[in-house]
Amino acid sequence: MSIKRRSKHISVFSMASMTDVIFLLLIFFMVVSTLVVPNAIKVNLPSSQSTATTQEPVARITIDAEGYYYISTESAPEVTMLPVEELEARLYEIGAAHDEEEEDPYVVLYADRSVSYGEIVKVLNASATAGLRMILATEALQDNSTKTDV
Repeated sequence: MSIKRRSKHISVFSMASMTDVIFLLLIFFMVVSTLVVPNAIKVNLPSSQSTATTQEPVARITIDAEGYYYISTESAPEVTMLPVEELEARLYEIGAAHDEEEEDPYVVLYADRSVSYGEIVKVLNASATAGLRMILATEALQDNSTKTDV
């Protein structure tokens, strides 16, 4: 008389629970989402050799080539269009909300190369009135040593 033994074959996938997989996916998306800068407006930035700061800005203001203003803040990271008439009041609200929280809150300005200097000065004046530092975003300056003059 022979007794047949059933072999228990355990699959690797049956050992890992679905919650483990979900937690791994959650961690992956949390790490990846912190690397994405929420600036969906495409602007052609001027070049500069300055270094970047590690502190996060309290707001990002974008002026595109057509002269439209956009803003995103820490509390509302989605980019919204901002009428220029509301710029100073909005920056004042942001500055008042961050007076005691941070030592030196600042706003980053992304302005297209074609934007007039007068428009940039409007934003600089509004941020100074609100008590916020303003940083102009630029692209990294490319090395010109490889170019030859003809």
